Amino acid sequence: MNDLLRRARALRCEPGDPGQAFRHRLGVGLAIAALIFVLSLLR
Repeated sequence: MNDLLRRARALRCEPGDPGQAFRHRLGVGLAIAALIFVLSLLR
């Protein structure tokens, strides 16, 4: 669990530009959604 939290903190982005922060969060969200989709296809 600690490893998972450490990796999640590494993904965190703290830019000053709100647009850049939104794009980063959108990209991370889409990557997680794609991973869930692929894993659901493998079942």
